[in-house]
Amino acid sequence: MSNEKQVDSGRRGLLVATCAAGGVAGLATAGAFVSTFQPSERAKAAGAPVEVDISTLAPGEMRTIEWRGKPVWLIKRTQEMVDSLKKTDALVADPNSERHDFSVTPDYALNEYRSIKPEVLVLVGICPHLGCSPGAKFQEGPQPSLPDDWEGGFLCPCHGSTFDMAGRVYKNKPSPDNLQVPRHMYEGATKLVIGKDEKGEA
Repeated sequence: MSNEKQVDSGRRGLLVATCAAGGVAGLATAGAFVSTFQPSERAKAAGAPVEVDISTLAPGEMRTIEWRGKPVWLIKRTQEMVDSLKKTDALVADPNSERHDFSVTPDYALNEYRSIKPEVLVLVGICPHLGCSPGAKFQEGPQPSLPDDWEGGFLCPCHGSTFDMAGRVYKNKPSPDNLQVPRHMYEGATKLVIGKDEKGEA
């Protein structure tokens, strides 16, 4: 009888040890399995759409937000700024964004304004040449590093690329393309969603 108790006790100890080891292994496996559901660094960098209230954006004002780690400009163009685009049509390299791909200009921005609404311009503030950040030069007329007939727009200080009030690059400049228009859509009259459009594309 005592031998049976010793055998049972030994078996019980072995069983407990096995279960414990199995439990630890199971937890380790579960931990590894759960970790696969965590967002990857690439997914984090991709970022989610950003909602912006533009109700207080005044005519002639530019606001900068961050999306996917990039500066995105929201510009409320005045009527004079909108009208200036007719004057720069012949001066820019790609007035109708014909050499675009949809990552640079979505189909709903394939117009002179490069926007959904003529008065609101949405641009990624990075020069396509070497990734510098252009500066806003909305004032018209002669200024340093700008032509005397300047109609307002943007100047990249690094290599001299200039863009009009639709982000269209002027001819004979280092930038190979217009400034990017990110995918965006309106939710109501004054709420913009950057990084998503009505097609559900990001």
